[in-house]
Amino acid sequence: METSIGIEIAASPRRVYDLAAQLPRWPELLPHYRYVTVESQRGSRIVASMGARRPGRLPIPVRWRAEHWSDDSDAADLRLYFAHVGGATKGMRVVWHIRPCAVGALVRIDHSFERRLPLLAADLFPRLVDALFVRPIAGRTLATFKALAERNAA
Repeated sequence: METSIGIEIAASPRRVYDLAAQLPRWPELLPHYRYVTVESQRGSRIVASMGARRPGRLPIPVRWRAEHWSDDSDAADLRLYFAHVGGATKGMRVVWHIRPCAVGALVRIDHSFERRLPLLAADLFPRLVDALFVRPIAGRTLATFKALAERNAA
């Protein structure tokens, strides 16, 4: 299953990228993130345990492990990558695209996830994960980075 979520931010793509690429600082920058614990680092790649709270009336805690790396070699498409290597979302691939647009930056997060659970339809679990966790958490993450980047860009 492939899904995307995006937002326009009135700040330069570089500003947004520089904020979002600071993965170990996410709990300090994003109130819904409980922790990011770097387990290992090999060059520019890190493996981290991550935990967040699903926003809403009932803030459900979630956790996962991911390998993360960044790529700023193309100023027209700055990218952050996450490969989930542990937790219920193991196998999920996430790519952030941070591109120039008329207002500043267009940030789009693409998620790719397939995981079949016994006795369930092939796409049921990925759809539930997307609706109940990915969209709420990614939406809050984008909204918070928007506020931070726009406040600091002024």
